[in-house]
Amino acid sequence: MRATLLATREAQSEQAGHAAKNEALARRIEEVLARHDTRCVGFYWPVAGEFDARDALTRWLAADNARGAALPVVVKPHAPMVFHAWSAHAPMKEGRYRIPVPAEERVVVPELLLIPCVGFDADRYRLGYGGGYYDRTLAAWPNGERPVTVGIAYESGRCRTLPREAHDMPLDAIVTESAIY
Repeated sequence: MRATLLATREAQSEQAGHAAKNEALARRIEEVLARHDTRCVGFYWPVAGEFDARDALTRWLAADNARGAALPVVVKPHAPMVFHAWSAHAPMKEGRYRIPVPAEERVVVPELLLIPCVGFDADRYRLGYGGGYYDRTLAAWPNGERPVTVGIAYESGRCRTLPREAHDMPLDAIVTESAIY
């Protein structure tokens, strides 16, 4: 299922109309951010056809100098991630799995996370890449107060029902180019 959803997502990034889907998805992300009194948002560096939220976050940051954003950093395999402060002009370096991370290693704790989804279902469960990084990170969240979790996906990733394990938790919302679930 994961391989099929990934192939579909990557193929759609080449199709006509993909820019309009991205614009609609960015608007919905900004709408979700406006609903929350959040000072720091954690998001992700886009890979494998994922939606690139950097422009939407840059606009959100520009509206209030007290806001911050952060990217996840894999410190070591199979361990919870940490988040390092990010800005649109922050110098980047290559992180684990060749995913860019902020060069400055200033740890922050976001209040809201934008989490990439390979797939999702109507109950807001997420299918990721299978490494369990977000599950481990949320289970070990500082102060025990889980952040607001918002999955980011394309409608092509919507599934009837995803398999679940005992540690899986539904996200607070899923945002696509067509809806906020």
